[in-house]
Amino acid sequence: MNLDEAILRLIAEREIGDQAVLQQLLEAEGQAPSQSTLSRRLKKLGILKVGGRYQRAPATPAVMPERPRVTILEAPPNLLVIRTAPGFAPVLALALDKERELPGLAGTVAGDDTIFVAVTDPALLRDVRAAVERLLSLGA
Repeated sequence: MNLDEAILRLIAEREIGDQAVLQQLLEAEGQAPSQSTLSRRLKKLGILKVGGRYQRAPATPAVMPERPRVTILEAPPNLLVIRTAPGFAPVLALALDKERELPGLAGTVAGDDTIFVAVTDPALLRDVRAAVERLLSLGA
């Protein structure tokens, strides 16, 4: 039996409230992890101390975050301003910079919740906006 299996079995069979106790039980079974190794293994296995005892954390389904609200403003002659939820701007800007289907996009500058999109030619401002809206599923 490997260390992970032994840890899981012991916490399922007994109420263990201290790593030192778990370490002693493992040593009695021929396993001799250091305290730091034991701590890393508990973390890897998703074992938490709940109600004074170690137990495996229940699996929680992955929840996709809600899509952030996005607004796009034109700032002529050649700038778009995109506002989004805090933390989303850098990711959206990177996606726009890597998008090959955006002719006329010179580049982006992102803060926490705002992106400035520079357009190479002022005549392309509306076309770039429409393409950004399509990419972000905002428009047609």
